[in-house]
Amino acid sequence: MEFNHFLSAYYPDTSYGGDRLYADMIEQARHADRLGYASVSIPEHHLINILLTPGPLLMAVKVAAETKRVNIMTSVAVLPLHDMRVFAGEVVMADILTQGRLILGVGRGAFGFEMGRMGVPMEISREKFDESLNVLIALLTEEEVAWDGKYYRFDPMTIMPRPVTKPMPHIMMAAVAPEAIYHSTKRGFHIQTTPLQGSNEHMLKQVDAFKRGRAELGAAGSHLTLSLSRVAFLTRSEADRRRKIELAYDYYSRFDNVYTGPGEVSHGAIAALPRKQSVEELAQNILICTPDEMVERLAPYAEAGIDEAIFNMNIGCSQSETLDAMQLLAEDVMPHFSRNVRLQPHRVAQ
Repeated sequence: MEFNHFLSAYYPDTSYGGDRLYADMIEQARHADRLGYASVSIPEHHLINILLTPGPLLMAVKVAAETKRVNIMTSVAVLPLHDMRVFAGEVVMADILTQGRLILGVGRGAFGFEMGRMGVPMEISREKFDESLNVLIALLTEEEVAWDGKYYRFDPMTIMPRPVTKPMPHIMMAAVAPEAIYHSTKRGFHIQTTPLQGSNEHMLKQVDAFKRGRAELGAAGSHLTLSLSRVAFLTRSEADRRRKIELAYDYYSRFDNVYTGPGEVSHGAIAALPRKQSVEELAQNILICTPDEMVERLAPYAEAGIDEAIFNMNIGCSQSETLDAMQLLAEDVMPHFSRNVRLQPHRVAQ
């Protein structure tokens, strides 16, 4: 099992500023590269102070310029918000400028507030995503593409320059529901998923769905990989652990507001709303603990066959605390699990 660091793009205090936020992300990427992480992840979100990276491909190119070997994953690029005729060229360019280290994680969007304000309400995001993905794949793999669909209609065109990575830049599907994971795997996609604040039992259902889809592909699916994200943090004491769990609870009180809640946002800041899940229940389902306990708690992930654990430290800790936790993970946890997985290009089932 390899490790991926989710670059921290959350600032509860909006006065912190984007310049400092993005400088922190770049420093974290350099740190991950030095420490032997397999990948770093970059989100795409707009208009809100959680996971705030409006241009993930821009950040991917910058990270590549500042690092030497780490893979760079979008987690995830929200296809319904982009025009695929423009986006396909940007993907090719980013793949070239990252020297093939780009892994394009794609999804439909998750926050109703954001999607609605951007003109793609959640009610249509699924069907627009499906068509957008098909258009993107066609533009990347075929030289002359014409389209006559619901959201795209255009005469024959060729995206230039053509992809250097063949058959196209790596694409990874974001899916949360087990059946969505199963069907995406059967199409030949690498998968990235998360149980959010759900239990290990839910996580295992997601893993099983991936395995079922891969098994049905036989040898054609043997290269497919599963990346799974968890809110996680390494701590040095019980008091430190408790404080970070409280921070994670506050983070989820804002995350849930825009994910499943009413979307109460003022001047870009998401309101913290009451949660049904208790602090104690959340603590059981996220990975905030000392290194020794982390080794024990990650064992079921490795045994389940997860290829990459994405550590999401986006809970509002200081930069120095985040860098320290990254180092603890690399020195005291990663050696127990790392097997140097490298993602291979996906093959889309016809």
